[in-house]
Amino acid sequence: DGWLYAAQGSTVTGDVRLYGSQDPPVHSMGQLIWRYHPPTRRYEIFAEGGGNTFGVEVDSKGRIYSGHNGGDTRGFHYVQGGYFQKGFGKHGDLSNPYSFGYFPQMKHHSVPRFTHTFLIYESHALPPDYQGKLFGVGPLQGHVVMSQIEPDGSTFRTKDTGHPLTTDDTWFRPVDIQEGPDGAIYVADFYEQRIDHASHYQGRVTPESGRVYRLRAKDAAPGRIVNLERMSNAELIEQLRSPIRWTRQTALRLLGQRRNAADDTQTNVALKTLIDKNTDQLALEALWALHWRGGLDEATAAELLDHDDPHVRLWTVRLMCDDGQVSPELASKLTRLAESELNVETRSQIACSARRLPADQAVAIVERLLRRTEDVSDPHIPLLLWWAIEAHAESHRDSVLTMFDEDSLWEEPLVKQHILERLMRRYAQAGTRRDLVTCAQLLRLAPSKPDAELLLKGFETAYQGRSLANLPDELLAAMAEVGGGSLALRLRRGEVQAIDESLRLIADEKSPVADRVMYVGVFGDIREPRAVAPLLQLATTAQSVALRAAALTALQSYDSPEIGVALVRQLKNFPAEVREVALSTIASRPAWTKSLLTALESGDIPRDDVPLVIVRKMLLHSDRSIAASVGKQWGSVEGANTVQMQQDVERFTNIVNSVPGNPYTGKVLFGQHCGKCHTLFGQGGQIGPDLTSFKRDDLRRMVVNIVNPSLEIREGFENFVILTDDGRALNGFIADQDNQVVILKSVDGQSQVIARDSIEEMRAIPRSVMPEGILKPLDEQQIRDLFAYLRAAQPLP
Repeated sequence: DGWLYAAQGSTVTGDVRLYGSQDPPVHSMGQLIWRYHPPTRRYEIFAEGGGNTFGVEVDSKGRIYSGHNGGDTRGFHYVQGGYFQKGFGKHGDLSNPYSFGYFPQMKHHSVPRFTHTFLIYESHALPPDYQGKLFGVGPLQGHVVMSQIEPDGSTFRTKDTGHPLTTDDTWFRPVDIQEGPDGAIYVADFYEQRIDHASHYQGRVTPESGRVYRLRAKDAAPGRIVNLERMSNAELIEQLRSPIRWTRQTALRLLGQRRNAADDTQTNVALKTLIDKNTDQLALEALWALHWRGGLDEATAAELLDHDDPHVRLWTVRLMCDDGQVSPELASKLTRLAESELNVETRSQIACSARRLPADQAVAIVERLLRRTEDVSDPHIPLLLWWAIEAHAESHRDSVLTMFDEDSLWEEPLVKQHILERLMRRYAQAGTRRDLVTCAQLLRLAPSKPDAELLLKGFETAYQGRSLANLPDELLAAMAEVGGGSLALRLRRGEVQAIDESLRLIADEKSPVADRVMYVGVFGDIREPRAVAPLLQLATTAQSVALRAAALTALQSYDSPEIGVALVRQLKNFPAEVREVALSTIASRPAWTKSLLTALESGDIPRDDVPLVIVRKMLLHSDRSIAASVGKQWGSVEGANTVQMQQDVERFTNIVNSVPGNPYTGKVLFGQHCGKCHTLFGQGGQIGPDLTSFKRDDLRRMVVNIVNPSLEIREGFENFVILTDDGRALNGFIADQDNQVVILKSVDGQSQVIARDSIEEMRAIPRSVMPEGILKPLDEQQIRDLFAYLRAAQPLP
C-alpha cells in the first residue's frame, strides 16, 4: 500500500519526529508496529502491543503479523489501530487509559516457547502442502515448525502440522526466516551452544559460527535472476500475476515508484481494467498499484466498494480512510456498506477505519455495525467498535450520546455486552465534573432498569478504590431515579443504611462466601471505622480461608496500632494457608511491624515462622529501629551470593542426573512447594508464570532459575514496591492499573487496590518475589522426584 511497516522492540521508548520538523515527537513505550509513508513523510503507530516484536510478516492479503517470545502461540495478527497484549509491568501501559481491553495473541494449542518470527508461505516453488502455511523458527527448541492458519472470526488461530527442519545438533539456533526471490525459504542459524540473556551478557558467544539454510523443492532448478527494474510498466503489470510473492511485491513497488511517468494514464487504465475483470489476488495487487500511483479517486473507490472480492472492498475502505477524511457521499456509501457487508474481515476493517473519520461520519458507521448481531462474539470487532466510540467520547461527546437517543440500539447484543459498561466507565474514570454529568445523562437515556444497572456496573468498576464523595447533584439524582445502584455502590457512597446492611452481610455465615469476600474488599477501599472490629473478627475466626485472607488484606487500609497488636497475638492460631497473608499484613505498616519484632525478640514467635520474603518487606519501611531489629534477628538478608548459587546449581543438577525420580511423588511435592504460585498442566496457582510452556527439558536452565530466581525475571512478573501516604509498604506484581488506581497482587495471592493519589513512591526492584532456597528443605530423592514431574512432557495419567 506504499507504506513501510516495521516493529519496535519491547524495551524501547520511542520519541519519533521527522527530520527537520518542529512538531512534537510521537511518544511510545514498548512493543508495537509502526509505519512510515515516504512520499508524504508520515509516521504513525499502526498497532500497539504484542510480544517481543522481533519481526514483521505481511501476507498476500496485506495482513500484518509478528512473532512472540511466549509459549502456547505462534504470534500476533495485528489490525489497524488495535491494542494488543504486552508485558504491562515491564513495558508500560497501553497509551490509551480507556482502551478497557486488548487483543491476545493468535490462539494455539499448548506448545513450549517460542517462535519469535515467522513467514507465511504463499509462493509456488514448494509443494502444495506448504501453501498458506506458517513457518516459524524455534531457537530454544532447535527446529522450524510448520503451522496451519485457520480463520477465527475476523482474525486467525494456528495449529502445528509438522517440523520441516529438525536436527539432533543442539547448537542449531534458527533466529530468522525469509522467503527468497526464487520462492525458497531461507533460515538464519545463530549456531550457539546457549541462546539466553545471561550467556550473552557474559560474552559466551561464537560469532564466527553462523550459517544459512535453504528449504526448496526436491530437484528444483536454480532460481533465475530477473531484473524487474528494466521492465516497462506493461511488463511489470504482467508480473503482478507471478506465483512468487517476492516478484509480485517488487513489481508493485516499482509501479508505485514510477508515479508521474509519461505513461501514467495508460498504466492506470490498465490497472483499473484488471481490478474490474478479476476477483482474485490479481485484482488486489492492481488495487494497491493504482492507489500507490495516485489513481484511486473517490469515484473509483465508490464503485470498488461493490466489488465481488471482499479483500478489494476491505482495502478500498482502508485506503480511502487512511487520511482521516472522506466526502459526505463516500461516507454515506461506507455507512451502507457497514449495514450490508457479508465478509467479517471487511467489517473489522470498517470498524478500524471509522475510528479515523470525523465524529459524525464515524458515529453513523459504528451505529450500523453495532446492529450486526453476528459479530457479538467475534474476537476483535466488539473492542474495535468500542475504540471507535472512545476516540470521540471526549471531543464530540454530544455526537456519541446522540447515538443512544434511539431506544432500539440499547437492545442490540453488541451494545449490551460490550459498550454500555465501557462507556459509563470511561466517563466515570476520567472523573471531571463534566464527565460525571455525562454519566448522569447516560443514566437518564437508559430505557430500562437493566440497562441502567449495566451502566452502574461500569461506574462501580471505575470507582473501585476511590471515594464517591463530592459527586455532582445531577449524578446523585440520576442514580436515585434508577434505584441508587447496587448495595456495593451505595456502600461506596457512604450511605448509613448500606453500611449497616453490608456489616450484617459480612458477619452472616449463611451469606455466600463470594459475596462476603467482595464486601470485605469494599470496606478495605472505603476505610469505614465501624468495620475494623468485624474485619478483625473475620480475620481471626472465619471458617473460610478466602474470607480470612480477604479480611486481612482489607485491614491493611486501616491505620490503627491495635490491629497489629491483635494480629501478632493471634498469629500462632492462624492456619498455614493464611499465615503468610497475616504476616504480609503485619509487615505492611511500621507500627505493626514493630509489634511483630517485639514478639520475635521476646521469643513469643519463633524466628523460623517468618519467611525471608516477609523480612525483606519489613525493610521497605524507612525506619532505622526496624532495620536494626531485623539485623539483630537475621543478620544480612541480601540473599545467597553467586558462588553459593553456582555450587548449588552443580549439586542439584548432579542429584537429578544420578538416579531417575518418581513423577507421581513429584506432583505432590510440586503442589506443596511450587503449586501455590505456578501452574503446570492446568493445576496450580496464578501468581507466577505458567510453567507448562516453559522449556522444562533444559535441566540446567531450570535449576538455575530455581536457585537464582532473580537472574531472569519473566516479563509481567516484575516485583514492584509501593509506598503510600498513610505509611503502608506494599509489594507484588501489577495486576492492573489505570489513571486512577493500581491493583497490586502480592505473593500471597491477595490483590490490593491503591488510589494513585495516595502513592508516594512506586518502583520496580530487581528481585523476584519467588524466594531462594526452595530446594533446600528437600532430601535428594525428593529433589529427583520433583524434577521428574517438572520435566514431564505431558500430564500424568
